[in-house]
Amino acid sequence: MSIIVRDFQPADAEAAAETKRAAIPYLVLTPELVAWQVTHAPGNQRHRLLVAEVDGQVVGSASTGIFAESSKPGQAFVNLSVAPDARGRGAGTALLTTAEGYLTGLGASTAYAWVLDDEASTGFAQRHGYQRSRSSYFSRLDLAAIALPSLPPLPEGARLRTAADFADDPRPLYDLDVEAAADEPGDVDSDAMNYEDWLALYWHRPDLDRDLTSVVVMDGMAVAFSVAQTDRRGRYWSGMTGTRRAYRNRGLAKQAKADSLRRARLAGCSEAFTGNDAENAPMLAINGWFGYQVAAREWRYLRNLTD
Repeated sequence: MSIIVRDFQPADAEAAAETKRAAIPYLVLTPELVAWQVTHAPGNQRHRLLVAEVDGQVVGSASTGIFAESSKPGQAFVNLSVAPDARGRGAGTALLTTAEGYLTGLGASTAYAWVLDDEASTGFAQRHGYQRSRSSYFSRLDLAAIALPSLPPLPEGARLRTAADFADDPRPLYDLDVEAAADEPGDVDSDAMNYEDWLALYWHRPDLDRDLTSVVVMDGMAVAFSVAQTDRRGRYWSGMTGTRRAYRNRGLAKQAKADSLRRARLAGCSEAFTGNDAENAPMLAINGWFGYQVAAREWRYLRNLTD
């Protein structure tokens, strides 16, 4: 058996998406998105997608690069996955070694990785020198079966729109996203996301469903939203739900998410997934209110690359 680690090629899109979905079944992922992320990532992210090939078959991949949204230099990511039936043969180690070498060459000092909370995955991370940090949850909602709870009317002066209504000028959504994301718990601060990078990373991604992304407008501003990403095959992912600081504690994020979920069900989505930091109590409470059930836990691991 020979293991080859190489750069992703467009012909690998189907296999790369399939192996990642097999390893992390809670993700809403398509081959189109995998290929798009490689070609459209912001330049300062220095994104690279590696694939591991065994006897001519892609069995895993590693997405790696620099956190472009953070002002702190040297912070990098390396998120790898190997198909369950191909583990224990060295593909993961080969991917990680190549990715870390690439990041070291870029001058990165710290590598962050998301790792599923199972003995094999966490053991792999620890054997390779990674230390456990914070945790996050994947949650699932059966949209086809559950009755979505009703909400009181929107506050006076507030109205619901969709991201499609901002197609000509999405900057109000960028301003809202930056403010909301700045207060999310996490290891890496999102304090340096410029508009062009935001467009590249989020607005133009092929799985963004603008018709299902709901926005609350009030006082002439976009003040809350719930971002919908779908695979157009019935699976829905909440990309971000947030509210401007001055408009919090009014139930606006819940209103936006409720509207988005209802639109998604009418559009034929049957499963909804989301991911939340374990310390994001407000969002976990909102998701629990809608009926989301925790499906899995993952941990953030990090390693000092300068050791």
